[in-house]
Amino acid sequence: MRFMILTTDYTEFLDWLYAENPGLNRRRYEEQMLARLESLFPGPHVYSTYLRELGHESYDFYTNNRYMQKAWLRETGFKVKADYRWEFRLRRGIVPWFSRMRDEDWFYDSRATQIRYHKPDVLLNHDMYLIRCNFLKEMKPYVRLLMGQHAGPPLPTDLGCYDLFISSFQPYVDQVRHMGVPAELHRLGFDPAWLSCMDGEERPFDTTFIGSFHPSHRSRVALLEVLCSRFPQVKVWTPRVDQLAPGSSIRSCYQGVAWGREMYKILSRSKITLNHHGDVLPYANNIRLYEATAMGAMLITDWKENLPEMFEPGKEVVAYRSPEECAELIQYYQGHDAERKAIAHAGQQRTLQEHTYARRMRELTEIVSRYYPRN
Repeated sequence: MRFMILTTDYTEFLDWLYAENPGLNRRRYEEQMLARLESLFPGPHVYSTYLRELGHESYDFYTNNRYMQKAWLRETGFKVKADYRWEFRLRRGIVPWFSRMRDEDWFYDSRATQIRYHKPDVLLNHDMYLIRCNFLKEMKPYVRLLMGQHAGPPLPTDLGCYDLFISSFQPYVDQVRHMGVPAELHRLGFDPAWLSCMDGEERPFDTTFIGSFHPSHRSRVALLEVLCSRFPQVKVWTPRVDQLAPGSSIRSCYQGVAWGREMYKILSRSKITLNHHGDVLPYANNIRLYEATAMGAMLITDWKENLPEMFEPGKEVVAYRSPEECAELIQYYQGHDAERKAIAHAGQQRTLQEHTYARRMRELTEIVSRYYPRN
């Protein structure tokens, strides 16, 4: 089969990537893609890697990377407007979406060009807000199976164009099924290639947190303010802290931003790392579950009712139900090194055996085979 995956990157990450690589915006498409891949920031290129290993064709496009898209169009022989502009903002602080502007037509024309060029058997849309159904309906003649994937809040309301919806968030799967659209659970995972970032055997960081602070993360901020007040050795990496209160204790623990490769290095140097899902329903879902455990840190995560489906609490990860319990767990495992190491090792083995993207792509192709049209 021929897969095509459409997605977007965080705008903060794109700003960082091109600032770290001066002149990258003027290079060829393949050079820009290589820089994106070498950052090790997760994306659908991981899907494509393992889909190709399974014998499929797969193409992934980062639709809000204006430099890469302009280079692809130019090098493939299509006309590129010289004066287009892009604007993005965060919808409710989480989901990137495209502002209405005079170049919106160009944006959709360029996506249409790529879809018509590749004529994929399976088109998988990772950004169901930016790339809307009214556009995808026009693309249906060029696609055999149209899929949408979404896990962050809120759930898009326009799903009528999709043949299949997948999500790592079970409540969305149930909700979409009730809307009459076929839906399947498909969890996130870890790419063992990221283990190349392991930074020796020493773990100098006692307790770390890597993540963002959006409006849906009020309880996350509250948790970390308690922990940073009690444990000044906690180290926090986040894209920005200007939205925090001036007196927030998190500011004194702030270490800067960590994307991709640097993030994995930090996890590999952490004895304990923290996870918090934000202000969402009680379901474990985010990718940090797999990243943290695979890199050998002991993960302390917020309790969710489906957590045991992925990891055994108390044996492979540790779970808390309140900031106070989280603080008690940090205190305990800082003083019980052998127990911490045993849990970290068990969590790492579970992820590398059951939660890799090689396995996830086998699961994805099995899902696709059940819905792919036979004529």
